[in-house]
Amino acid sequence: MKKLLKNLTFWVLVAIAGGILLGHFNPELALKPILDAGIKQNLLISEFEIKTTFSEFFSSIFISSVKLFINPIIFLTITMGIVSMGDLKKVGKVGVKAFLYFEVVTTAALVIGILVANILRPGDGVVTANIQGGDISKYTKTATDFSWLKFLSDNLTLQVLMLAMVVGVVLSHYSEREKIVAVLVIISKKVFFGLHKVMLLSPLGAFGGMAFTIAKYGIKTLLPLASLMATVYTTMAIFVFVVLYFILRFYQISLWGFLKFIRAELLIVLGTSSSEAALPSLMEKLERMGCAKSVVGLVVPAGYSFNLDGSTIYLSMAVIFLAQVFDVHLDWSQMLFVIGILMVTSKGAAGVTGSGFVVLASTLTALKVIPIEGLALLLGVDRFMSEARAITNFIGNGVATIWISNNEQEFDRVKMDAAFAGEDIHSIKNPIFKISTAK
Repeated sequence: MKKLLKNLTFWVLVAIAGGILLGHFNPELALKPILDAGIKQNLLISEFEIKTTFSEFFSSIFISSVKLFINPIIFLTITMGIVSMGDLKKVGKVGVKAFLYFEVVTTAALVIGILVANILRPGDGVVTANIQGGDISKYTKTATDFSWLKFLSDNLTLQVLMLAMVVGVVLSHYSEREKIVAVLVIISKKVFFGLHKVMLLSPLGAFGGMAFTIAKYGIKTLLPLASLMATVYTTMAIFVFVVLYFILRFYQISLWGFLKFIRAELLIVLGTSSSEAALPSLMEKLERMGCAKSVVGLVVPAGYSFNLDGSTIYLSMAVIFLAQVFDVHLDWSQMLFVIGILMVTSKGAAGVTGSGFVVLASTLTALKVIPIEGLALLLGVDRFMSEARAITNFIGNGVATIWISNNEQEFDRVKMDAAFAGEDIHSIKNPIFKISTAK
């Protein structure tokens, strides 16, 4: 019993259950304003805004606190990896493999989403007049504004990734690289120590996120679009337990063992609807289960923007769903057109709030046969489906890192076996960097 009470996973589960109960039975308290709208507080990030409801306050404080660690960890991990590796050709090879993997797997996710939506047809019978939509003007207005330059300027994670690569390349030419790595390792340990302390607040974040979702939207909101919800969750389960299962099976790695190892992070993502909330912890656990730090540092941050399996499944299914709702028949050439558009635009569906709807609006505008007003149907249930998207994206990036680490022969199976056996991950020391002498 004492061991259970010290288990973070247990408390996150309790918090999620508590959030559901509060949101359902006392939504007034969950949505009670605690501060006047518009009050802001600077927590070292300019975009942070204190939410005006009791429940969102806890969730936002936790997520914003974790975000403080994401970019420093990405910078340190990538810089140390490149400096330690020494061989810049190898860095480039890992990057090329990662992007090829991302494109193949996300394209598979798009195709699966379209196929399942056409087989199960969740949009048939949906009466649009019975569903109260929201304001979609802010999404349709910016649908034509998408550009890769804007995507890069809005995505701080990618900016940090590129800066770290440049700094790593410059420092790799320094004659005393061992001293640089030693200093960076010390800094990294301090940063992760702080992260571990913040993660103790994860039950509060999960509690607030779940309470807000249930209180604001309610269980009844799901009923009109229950078929879409069920289809999306089923498709993402198929993708995880079939596609990702066989990807790991290729290297004789247990998907279930990996999911069990990151179960606490999965619950945090579920409770907060944000993969960012557990991103630093995922990077640390991937290293502790045997993935090379250099591979983790390159693949996970890049995957957060370019390997969004859950988001691509949802986007493809949403397009087909709206076509079915408005009785628009899409032939195979139009479906291939949808896949082609989403292969490009879905890469911008992270890092910027509401970008998923902008991508949908862009796709519908380009397709010119589905009323863009249909986006209003999805606004009410989007929060409930964001959990599935975030969890699928999260697992997909973990699997990508494990696969590429194995493909590069930069994976320690001894550490993996120890991690899957349930050893205390904090008792496993950080890997010692071996400085390569390769030119």
